[in-house]
Amino acid sequence: MPKFGSIKRKELIYYLRQLGFIGPYSGRKHQFMVKEGLRVRIPNPHRGDIGRNLLKRIHREAGIDKVDWEAL
Repeated sequence: MPKFGSIKRKELIYYLRQLGFIGPYSGRKHQFMVKEGLRVRIPNPHRGDIGRNLLKRIHREAGIDKVDWEAL
């Protein structure tokens, strides 16, 4: 179960796949993942982890609530 907090990009992609998203696919500026017509942008690789605020925005965009995330 992933705790809601900082996470590595690879882990984010892994957990989104567990929730039914496929990808990542190449986009213009960012990669994205898709689930039933829903498109979620994935941050570009960078040195540090993905912080709580960015993870919260990704969850909002993907329609994932904190309870579903921590139930993985």
